[in-house]
Amino acid sequence: MKKMTKIIAAACTAAALFIGTNVNAQTITSGKGVRFGIGVEGLLPTGNLHDISNVGVGITPRLQFGVADNIGLTLTSGYLNYFGKEYDNTGIKTKSYGMIPVKAGIKAFVSQNIYLSGEVGAAFETSGFGEVKGGPDVDTNTKLLASPGIGWANKSWDVGVRYENYSGQSNNFGAVGLRLAYGFGL
Repeated sequence: MKKMTKIIAAACTAAALFIGTNVNAQTITSGKGVRFGIGVEGLLPTGNLHDISNVGVGITPRLQFGVADNIGLTLTSGYLNYFGKEYDNTGIKTKSYGMIPVKAGIKAFVSQNIYLSGEVGAAFETSGFGEVKGGPDVDTNTKLLASPGIGWANKSWDVGVRYENYSGQSNNFGAVGLRLAYGFGL
């Protein structure tokens, strides 16, 4: 629980810093052109994923291609890691669950800096779902990934909240994600 408190405190501090330092930067960030951003992620697992992990983190680079003043197409990848947790004080701990998401989507600004987003793609597991430390390796799979979200962005900063839904191999689970990113035009 201490890790979760630290992650939440760090996210709140980062949000306060960028809001406080960029109050006057009120421009729509889509526009025509190409932007690149690099984000850090805080993730709260849901469903079956919560059975093996309480928290996840990630790093996600994103390309955004402006097709209109308020519409951008996105391409996002990176690495997400969900830290393993102990089974009911037994001393048996799951391995961390890792994946590489590759998704394409749309970001539509509905007001000056507020946007709605939707992305679809694939998540490639780098470690099997529910592996136990010291246990046999479990095959890795590819999951269908869909993530609707909402966010706030200005010329340099982007803060978004979304739900990541992973499905495939008769398994469906997800995570709520908070992404804090710094971006610039190319």
